[in-house]
Amino acid sequence: MDWTTVAAIPVRDWALGSEPSWSAILIGIAFHQWADFSWAVVFFGVLGRWTATLRPLAILLLALPWAIFSSGMEWFVLVPLFPFWQPLFTLQQPYWIGLLVHASSALMYPLFARLRWERGAAAERDLRFTDAWLAGALAIVATLGIVAMFGSHGYELPWVGRDKDADQTYMRHMTTHHAQGIALARIAVRRAQDPHLQKLAQLLVASQTGESRLLENWWLSWFDITMPDCSSDERAAMPGFLTSAEMRLVALAPADQFDAVFVEMMSRHHKGAVKMADQMWHSRGDLRLRVMAHAIRHEQQGTIALMHGASGFAAVLTATRNMLDDNVN
Repeated sequence: MDWTTVAAIPVRDWALGSEPSWSAILIGIAFHQWADFSWAVVFFGVLGRWTATLRPLAILLLALPWAIFSSGMEWFVLVPLFPFWQPLFTLQQPYWIGLLVHASSALMYPLFARLRWERGAAAERDLRFTDAWLAGALAIVATLGIVAMFGSHGYELPWVGRDKDADQTYMRHMTTHHAQGIALARIAVRRAQDPHLQKLAQLLVASQTGESRLLENWWLSWFDITMPDCSSDERAAMPGFLTSAEMRLVALAPADQFDAVFVEMMSRHHKGAVKMADQMWHSRGDLRLRVMAHAIRHEQQGTIALMHGASGFAAVLTATRNMLDDNVN
């Protein structure tokens, strides 16, 4: 889903669908790699008169400031404003995701220095430093790859939270809440009159399906039992969980009123999920759950803004506020 969101920057709504397509994923990867290469060209080309004299260790020390600058330029300016004017990326992904991606790229910049060294011209300590850095980077990539491989087969790292009951309750409730959100979004996929709203509904189906699968995989790996269903009383107590009558209201809304009814109900539903995610973010739960909750909180507040037509500078302000707010009403 992250790749399809990136793909939506150059190709707009075409990239969005209820199931991420391989073409959208490949476009997202290609666009990201082009952007990543462009930042390297700026660092080693446009700023080459200065960076060409830097030793690998100095480049490494500049990696984090450069990642903060480059990811900030994309998140705050280049994507939502000029030249792409695409608010979806900024409203759907919190800034720290882009920062992590840019940091992982910039941390490899010291290795680029070897490309300009002539045979025998490099200092021995610089060679040793870059050799050690490359070996460390390969070890980290291999370790993450192994963790990801085991995770894809249901063997995640053990649960490490401090409140098991609270984490299990959150996982059960958010999975159930997402299931209703997916059902609500599927109605809009069929009935929305506004093509952009229809594409947003498809994005909701895909993103919440992926998040639910991740929660279910974590549950099975951490607790080794099937996730119990939520009771009717639990569903009624969940913030933003719609009643059967409200779901029918959306399904049976007249065509000329459907979009407004859907936006109202989905906004209420999202605000409830945001409240649940905000509580998890501020809890003592497993760090992975808390980080995911922060991303869900940002994404669903962003979707509300998108459904209400947020764009431009207003979208940037909304996304910044969504990411930083400690309490959600």
